[in-house]
Amino acid sequence: MTAQKFDPIPFITNELNLPAKSVASVVALLEEGNTIPFIARYRKEVTDNLDEVEIRNIQEKLAYITELEDRKKTVISSIVSQGKMIPDLQSKISNCLSKTILEDLYLPYKPKRRTRAMIAREKGLEPLALLIMEQSKQKNPQEDAKAFIDPAKGVSDVDEALAGARDIVAEMLSENAEIRAIVRDVFKSEGIVVSKVIDGKDAVPTKFEQYYNYREKTASIPSHRYLAIRRGEREEVLQFHIEIEPEMVLGEIRNKSGVNKASLYAEQLEKSIVDACKRLIFPSVETDLRVELKMQSDRAAVDIFASNLKNLLLSPPLGTYVVIGIDPGLRTGCKCAVVDNTGKFLHTVTIFPGQGERGFDRAEQDLLQLIAKFHPHAIAVGNGTGGRETEQFVRKVLTSANLANITVISVNESGASVYSASDVAREEFPDLDLTIRGAISIARRLQDPLAELVKIDPKSIGVGQYQHDVYQPLLQDKLSEVIESCVNHVGVELNTASASLLAYVAGIGPSMAVKIVKHREINGSFKGRQQLLKVAGLG
Repeated sequence: MTAQKFDPIPFITNELNLPAKSVASVVALLEEGNTIPFIARYRKEVTDNLDEVEIRNIQEKLAYITELEDRKKTVISSIVSQGKMIPDLQSKISNCLSKTILEDLYLPYKPKRRTRAMIAREKGLEPLALLIMEQSKQKNPQEDAKAFIDPAKGVSDVDEALAGARDIVAEMLSENAEIRAIVRDVFKSEGIVVSKVIDGKDAVPTKFEQYYNYREKTASIPSHRYLAIRRGEREEVLQFHIEIEPEMVLGEIRNKSGVNKASLYAEQLEKSIVDACKRLIFPSVETDLRVELKMQSDRAAVDIFASNLKNLLLSPPLGTYVVIGIDPGLRTGCKCAVVDNTGKFLHTVTIFPGQGERGFDRAEQDLLQLIAKFHPHAIAVGNGTGGRETEQFVRKVLTSANLANITVISVNESGASVYSASDVAREEFPDLDLTIRGAISIARRLQDPLAELVKIDPKSIGVGQYQHDVYQPLLQDKLSEVIESCVNHVGVELNTASASLLAYVAGIGPSMAVKIVKHREINGSFKGRQQLLKVAGLG
């Protein structure tokens, strides 16, 4: 019989509280390969006007449930191949809507390394373990255990027999999905992140001093603090763990396990429960929670980075004016690059205002000559090392020459050096030095931040304190989404946009963007959008 195709629509609809018809339409459009900006702008009539955020949420839920269903197939196949599938388990797996719960259900059947419980089973102690779980009022563990003594198997006395049986029970308890859920819920709601300085590392002050003896609940710790603690651990300054008071869960686990105080086996089950928690369940759940907190912190941090990038990309452009861009340099000189009102590179000169009075005078003269020749509307000064001194120099020169009409602006130069050494920059300016390319980028950032910054890997723009600590594919995808959203929100000037910028326009992509630019170079400016149909592969 052919397996029925899974329908993700009810899950997504329930999770996001959106109309099923709209969700189904978006899912169909996404599966056809349409981008989110394209769907949001050009398929409103199909999606009932869902915005980009809602469509992106649908995309994320679709990815989650698709991955979950694929994992279910693997899990079911594994359990069936072991001959251990039963209807109740099949139903629980099929109806499961959480990756965490799915892994809990799979845990007893998951191939594992050699454990204490395995060794105990090999010694024939599983029947004794079942007696512990049974909690009979009539039976005596000290007497029953004698039947399992077998020196040849490594069971020399009653204590060893009971200890091995308890190992089996502890593993059974640790693999119980309901018990793990109890512990996980308490770790999430009541757990405490505890960080301490590693012995000997507190002698020298570090940026992690506030975490040398720190405690905060897992439910409320902010992403930046959790990422800071993890960084401290990675740099071998801190050690941290997540703890709970065992009594918060032991009572409920006793009830779930059926501890019967009237049974002589109660003590054995009690010992098994404590061992299961401390040796197996707590460490496992703590590891899972550490990963979950990392993912949550990553998402929160990435959202902040994305917001910062969006604000930077959508900074008001200066517009189509001639600009001088200056890449400050104290030792190697300040590289000045002039671009025209379209961003085209015109001229460059290097000045050395920081090399004494003679250097200052010569630099002043060169800058004034540049101004006289190209009549810039503004001067953009990179905010890197030497930026403040260079800006002061430029302002002083303009004031002395009565050129107060020229605007001087400090420009964020993060990533300019990355751009200057990139393939895009080499293709644009194959004969120019890296530092000149950087000055051009600074000038263009003032003219049109969005058009220039799309050429740079967004991670190089410097949009957040912990951007190198978060999961990099998540960061890359989110920042790319922001660029795509911004470009499609603002639009592009078809006759001046670079291939890097055009590539983010909904429906175009990198290869078509290159074809559009080449067509423009050969045939001149487009007179209207209809002429785009003449581009090879687009018409």
